[in-house]
Amino acid sequence: MKALKYVLVVLWGAFVVTPLLWALTTSFKSANAVTGGPTYIPYLQYEPSLAGWRSLFGGAGGIDIAKPYLDSLVVTLSATAISLVLGTLAAYGLSRFTYKAGFVKNADLVFFFISQRIMPPIVLSIPFFLLLQFLNLLDTKVGLILVYIALLLPIAVWIMVDFFDGVPRAIDEMAMLDGCSPFEAFRRVVLPNSLPGILVAGMFCLIFGWNDFFFAFTLTFTDTQLLPVAVVALNSSVTPWWSLSASALVSVAPLILIAFFVERLLSRGTLAGAIR
Repeated sequence: MKALKYVLVVLWGAFVVTPLLWALTTSFKSANAVTGGPTYIPYLQYEPSLAGWRSLFGGAGGIDIAKPYLDSLVVTLSATAISLVLGTLAAYGLSRFTYKAGFVKNADLVFFFISQRIMPPIVLSIPFFLLLQFLNLLDTKVGLILVYIALLLPIAVWIMVDFFDGVPRAIDEMAMLDGCSPFEAFRRVVLPNSLPGILVAGMFCLIFGWNDFFFAFTLTFTDTQLLPVAVVALNSSVTPWWSLSASALVSVAPLILIAFFVERLLSRGTLAGAIR
């Protein structure tokens, strides 16, 4: 049974890593090497080329990826940070206090938040377009940040409500017995013990924001361009697999680095000893 588990882990690891290895190999190939059949070992089966990587920095047939990369960082990180702050506060209120307006209760409010992600993006495209046009924020990073906050906030609320529900209320009560107000109990006691949940919510917000193409494409033109749109701009009548592979690796690199960095913190063990 143990051997079967190791076999399944190896097979799953190969399934996950193989596309990245294929992209890495292809990014160093020339057009002839790509169209000449499957090859994997550089120098033995094909002559490595940096054409795919040069195209990402203004090379022949490519784009300068630096500005779209920076725009994506600014928009995604800003929207994620604001969504986490607002979402964490809203989630704590929904978890610790009871709201009722007619038949609407806490669970209905939580469902309302996450229901915003159920709608197809095309439904929101025209309202967002008209709203940003009215505010004179079309084709701007500020406009995209506002749109991304609307898209990422439901994710943060949904994840954090579930996490706060798992945090014992006794932590809040002990803090308030020590003289803390409800907000001070949240800030000084509950929030530090909620770091794993915040990291999970942040990771999901970063992934959804970083990978969004639809709104980045429909709400920007020339002044602002995010990374997914810039990558698609590499395509032409002949698909440049070498350039697309290089851009795919550059695009996914930040998420992989962040995942490795926070992996050790994604544990609920931080609540051990929090209750005296």
